[in-house]
Amino acid sequence: MKKEKIQKLAHSYHQDTIAVRRHLHQNPELSYEEVETGKFISEKLKEWGIPHQHGIADNGVVGLIEGHNPAKHVVALRADIDALPIEEANEVPYKSKKPGIMHACGHDVHTSSLLGAARILNELKREFEGTVKLIFQPAEERLPGGASLMIKEGVLENPRPASILGQHVHPPLEVGKVGLRAGNYMASADELYMSVRGKGGHAALPHDCIDPVLISAHILTALQQVVSRNADPALPSVLSFGHIASVGGATNIIPNEVKLKGTFRTMDERWRFEAHQRMKRIAEGIAESMGGFCELDIVVGYPVLVNNEELARKVFLYAEEYLGKENVVELPIRMTAEDFAYYSQEMPACFYRLGTGNPARGITSPIHTNTFDVDEDCLALSTGLMAWMALKELEG
Repeated sequence: MKKEKIQKLAHSYHQDTIAVRRHLHQNPELSYEEVETGKFISEKLKEWGIPHQHGIADNGVVGLIEGHNPAKHVVALRADIDALPIEEANEVPYKSKKPGIMHACGHDVHTSSLLGAARILNELKREFEGTVKLIFQPAEERLPGGASLMIKEGVLENPRPASILGQHVHPPLEVGKVGLRAGNYMASADELYMSVRGKGGHAALPHDCIDPVLISAHILTALQQVVSRNADPALPSVLSFGHIASVGGATNIIPNEVKLKGTFRTMDERWRFEAHQRMKRIAEGIAESMGGFCELDIVVGYPVLVNNEELARKVFLYAEEYLGKENVVELPIRMTAEDFAYYSQEMPACFYRLGTGNPARGITSPIHTNTFDVDEDCLALSTGLMAWMALKELEG
């Protein structure tokens, strides 16, 4: 397959892809609520004559583009479709119409990119062998994650892909470039919910109380040794608490209870669960030694995202062939998490980053902020590159 043909199609559909992205951006829906988004995706696939199923994991959509000899090789492409509970601050014609909801993580770009790639691949289906499976996945932003739900409902079967590719926007990388990393790439992510209970009373009479605020402070300090003294520094870990609140406390009142919320992230699945037990022993032991009680609930979240070494090396080459070596960079590991990791636990997977920034135009805001936006030139690149990678995988 000649890349020039794919690039020509990507550019010819560019304005349509921008229109799709802007429609999605104006009409964001939160995780597990992507009803209209799923319908919109289904309508587009129907318009282009691409067979698909709508309603997997409630709002997910799965399509198939079959070339000659469709069972010869199957590759999957995935995009997430949900938005975030953020009030958009951008003053643009395509600003979100929904108060308090915004595509601040670029899932509108991911979805429009996959739709554009699907349109290209459908145009070329008489020129390749094998099948491309299109996975439009809901609920990436909230546990247990739409990927886990779609997998449970059989998204990776009938037909089963040999590999899967996913894309994510990356504002620090300028438009026109992509980046990736082989091996461990993104961290696991677990949620921590801790309750520290003591005996409340007058703050001027602490000897009559069991102070859960003080106990919590000791626990927070001690828990940092889990990372600084127990974790292998070659496999980074992060333990952070972002919420602490007393239940009924005041300047002159020691409360009965303090509640805390945090996150634990690591690059090592074995150590991950060992650390859970260490955290519980430390927290419970300190509370008991000070006369109180601690309950630590650890909600297991997304696993470590592993880019298959062999597949990642091939994706590097595919991207260099399509964009030129100077536009493909190796990225460092990230302690952020992604439920694409569930796919990487099931089969060879590669998750790469799409450059969307443009400092000259002031497009630099990070994801998950109320001023996030992208240089829409990225959509001509993303659609063609995704189609190119899928076809190269089918050839392999």
